[in-house]
Amino acid sequence: MKPTPCSLLIPILFLLMSPGRTEQSIDSIVNERIKEALQSLECNPPASASISCISVTNSGKLSSCPAGTSVTGCSCGYGCGSWDIRKETTCHCQCSVVDWTTARCCRLV
Repeated sequence: MKPTPCSLLIPILFLLMSPGRTEQSIDSIVNERIKEALQSLECNPPASASISCISVTNSGKLSSCPAGTSVTGCSCGYGCGSWDIRKETTCHCQCSVVDWTTARCCRLV
């Protein structure tokens, strides 16, 4: 059986799509980006400070962070992309139908 040009391209595509380094979790990538953003501020935290983040998911339109943490981002179920942050600790999804809400909660340690 003679290989077709298409069947020869498939292994090449897999090589191009494979990452050049170890994959990181979304959480660790977000943590790195937040650290980079904090370092670029004029009032940098001390070098010994680090950031600790968790995701809190609840059913419905609201998800709140535990005491001592602040919301850094929100996500909503059913593809809802409209949300706001209330009192720095609660994510509120604004769509009429939402089955879940996730708050990304971070603090400096």
